[in-house]
Amino acid sequence: MLYFLTVNYYSTELIQKLLDSIDGDRSNYQFVIVNNSPDDRTIKNLKHQSVVVLESETNLGFANACNLGLNWIYQENAQALVWIINPDTYLKPNSLESVFAFFKTYPKLSLVGTLIYTPTDDIWFAGGRFIPYIGAIFSTNFLGSNPPFPYVSCDWVSGCSLLINLCHFQSCPQFDADYFLYYEDFDFCRRCASQGHQIVITNRLAIIHQPSSITNRNIRVKLKHSTYSYLLTLERYTNPLVFWVRFLRLFFYTLILLPIKTQASLGKLTGITDYLTRNSVAQKS
Repeated sequence: MLYFLTVNYYSTELIQKLLDSIDGDRSNYQFVIVNNSPDDRTIKNLKHQSVVVLESETNLGFANACNLGLNWIYQENAQALVWIINPDTYLKPNSLESVFAFFKTYPKLSLVGTLIYTPTDDIWFAGGRFIPYIGAIFSTNFLGSNPPFPYVSCDWVSGCSLLINLCHFQSCPQFDADYFLYYEDFDFCRRCASQGHQIVITNRLAIIHQPSSITNRNIRVKLKHSTYSYLLTLERYTNPLVFWVRFLRLFFYTLILLPIKTQASLGKLTGITDYLTRNSVAQKS
């Protein structure tokens, strides 16, 4: 059984487009929507026998919303496949059939990322790399134009399109609640890798993504969350020297850009402030 899991934040029209792109027997999948915008009542219009809407009392952030959905799915079927997928995406033809065929052939895989294309057919994501001794976290094309293998190991994959094979987990896998938005997928992959799970990217599965069609509605808030999560990730996965070099570079670059890109710079400065406040409170406790 395949469970799609997406998080709604005033995205009903986008999710409807995603639902319309699923061309397969509805008895083979369940679509789970975590409603992260409780006052958005239009999402209830999408309820169907194969569509479940889980209500949150407030905006939980992406990580906690995914956890809400994962816990619900795990209680329903601890052996299921879960496809975490962004609301601003849609599937390529025959994707449902391809998922079942892929995991039937490669059942031992725990975490699988898919190719992610833009609407203009450019590759937006094809695998993530991490170089801890310099603190570099970036995406790169692990698959090339004609990869000889069905999948390739990588350091992390995007939470925009991530498949989890629950049968390989002794308990329900969880994102770290300290992440509100951004870098939660990186952290999730690195923790799973430390537990022995293989992280792979495949070209046998692909989606179309309309990048930042939701988060770009408010650039200042977007950069606040991404900056906070970036610093938290550096703290956890690099050494203090690397952290402080990157922190200072980020801080001074943000100050330089303040007169030119005010809203973006203010968002980054708020993220830096939130991070420093969190650490100060943690040290006192």
